[in-house]
Amino acid sequence: MPENQHVGVVGVGQMGMAVARRLLERGYVVRTRDIRAEADAEAREVGATVCDSPAELAAPCRAVITLVVNEAQTEEVVFGPRGVAETLGPEAILIVSSTVSPTFIESLAGRLAERGLAMLDAPISGGPARARAGAISMMLAGPDAALARAGDVLDALSNARFRMSERPGDGARMKLVNNMLAGINLAGSCEALALGVRLGLDPQRVFDVVQASSGGSWIFGDRMPRVLAGDYRPKAATTLLTKDISLAIDAAREAGFPAPVAAAALQVYLATVALGHGGEDDAALVKFYQALTDIALPGVTRPDSGSRGIVR
Repeated sequence: MPENQHVGVVGVGQMGMAVARRLLERGYVVRTRDIRAEADAEAREVGATVCDSPAELAAPCRAVITLVVNEAQTEEVVFGPRGVAETLGPEAILIVSSTVSPTFIESLAGRLAERGLAMLDAPISGGPARARAGAISMMLAGPDAALARAGDVLDALSNARFRMSERPGDGARMKLVNNMLAGINLAGSCEALALGVRLGLDPQRVFDVVQASSGGSWIFGDRMPRVLAGDYRPKAATTLLTKDISLAIDAAREAGFPAPVAAAALQVYLATVALGHGGEDDAALVKFYQALTDIALPGVTRPDSGSRGIVR
């Protein structure tokens, strides 16, 4: 490990906290920044140094990882008042791991380069449990020199690192392709399970058969147990995948590429958010089908059929 062991993590939600914990376990000195008091409290409890601003966080760090929600937050963290760009050293690397648009990544990398600062476009996938285990996948784009300088940090976080190109934005492009398919799979998974319930099948049996058969998928196996348990505590909020599919459709439109299946899936996400489930786990997509058909889901009270236009 290099002499400078300071690594910053900006945005310590579920994924960011898992990354911070993993780095701490691997011997790094971890500095964190979040806008939520509860996140700061947890970060202190696990041994991280909590900072008052991204600039304070970045000053001693050889690498800073951003895991905030969207482009607006990333812009604020990097170039806002007391942002990372104010204090990041010329040998340090900014690792942008949020899911944002490729055009935004290109702009961010260009503006940092004008200041002599290096950035890796490095979105991640796999969820908090895999992040704690160092088993997330990373889609990497950026200069070879930046990749080499951040190599040990990336090794600590991921056992599946995919070098996309030296062009910032290609990591973001790959992430949108992946998340578009994940979103389609999840919408289909919820629709299939809900149909099984509507047909009078036991939902646990539906899960067992599908997961052992040709209809099974990673996301079916990961999310449908949450439906069976009636557990919609947000491990990945519905609003996040809604945003990701929207970004993917925007990228497809810019490329002149039709994406009708993704567009249909997006309507399910938008409707689920409109029903008030945006802050719940994205497995709550199944509640859209409950609202339409009055099916009985484990641990979920049926909506008032008189006010929802239930299909009988």
